[in-house]
Amino acid sequence: MADEEPLLPPDEDSAPAPPPPPPPTSSWRIGAAFWILGLCNNLPYVVMLSAARDLLEPRPGEERRNRSRYDCDPVGTGAVLLADVVPGLVVKLLLPLVGPYLPIRIRVVAVALCLWGSVSAVAAAKGTLSGLGGVALGSAGAGLGEVTFLTLASSYPSFFFLLGPAPPPRPDPPLPHPDEGGGAREEKWGVAKAAFCQGAPLALVYFAEYFVNQGLMELLYFPSSPLPHSAQYRTLQLLYQAGVFASRSSLRCLRLRRLWGLAVTQVLLASFLLAAVAVNHLLPGLGVAAALALGEGLVGGGAYGNAFSNLGEQVPLPQQPLAIAVVTLGAEVAIAAAGGAGLGAHAAFCGRE
Repeated sequence: MADEEPLLPPDEDSAPAPPPPPPPTSSWRIGAAFWILGLCNNLPYVVMLSAARDLLEPRPGEERRNRSRYDCDPVGTGAVLLADVVPGLVVKLLLPLVGPYLPIRIRVVAVALCLWGSVSAVAAAKGTLSGLGGVALGSAGAGLGEVTFLTLASSYPSFFFLLGPAPPPRPDPPLPHPDEGGGAREEKWGVAKAAFCQGAPLALVYFAEYFVNQGLMELLYFPSSPLPHSAQYRTLQLLYQAGVFASRSSLRCLRLRRLWGLAVTQVLLASFLLAAVAVNHLLPGLGVAAALALGEGLVGGGAYGNAFSNLGEQVPLPQQPLAIAVVTLGAEVAIAAAGGAGLGAHAAFCGRE
């Protein structure tokens, strides 16, 4: 046994290797997952806004119209927009401030309340979908809205299955050296500049856009059209959504780095429609209003898609969540302001005898 070699300490390289990271999810699965998530998440919101005039119709026995030429309901459609946006906006503003100081039990209650609010909105959207289906397709369409809604709701979990496992967490970046403080400040300034350059025009676009949709579209009434007033409103909303769909789906064909041109275009369009509401017969008919609604959707969807695509290119990956959150919050504040302006327009024009 003398010629046996002595035992050597185990080499560090021979230690068992950590398990390999999960394979990356293919791009088509990521795209399909987020497409389903966006469809399920935005459907109740969009349907409620598109059917806002139907939701606000007076109950039987209540007075429907006032004496103005706008055929106004007692409440403007901006109320539906504010009911959709303001609760979530308040939660987003307050939770980051008080969340770290709340006991976990209170935070769970807050989440439960948010879920309850979502369920309430979903229930309202379910009824609205049924009504929209009946209007569009007659008696055969009365159940189409419910079937579509339930199908989308049941498809929601497929987002997680398609997305696949999460990648392993990245190691924390090293702390900057004191001499590198200037570089860190420069990086933060670059993130803030990118968020402002994309968020400010997007907020302006959204203010003008939602002021038109939930403040002016209900006042664009054409008595000579064969469609009743509620159907005219839904038609304009439908064409607006078609424009949004087309422009948000065309990012690979048309990319815009500067969004201020879209913001100015949307403000001019809103100003013209405001003048059309104020001056009788400025628009010759529903067809022109429909073309303007389609163009409004093209501008709004283009600004939205390009803003976030530009953020993805201009902001480093670790800072992207913060930049996206800032831009999204600014857009939601603008939407809420547009809802208030829409209620003001309703009160100003519908109060005329």
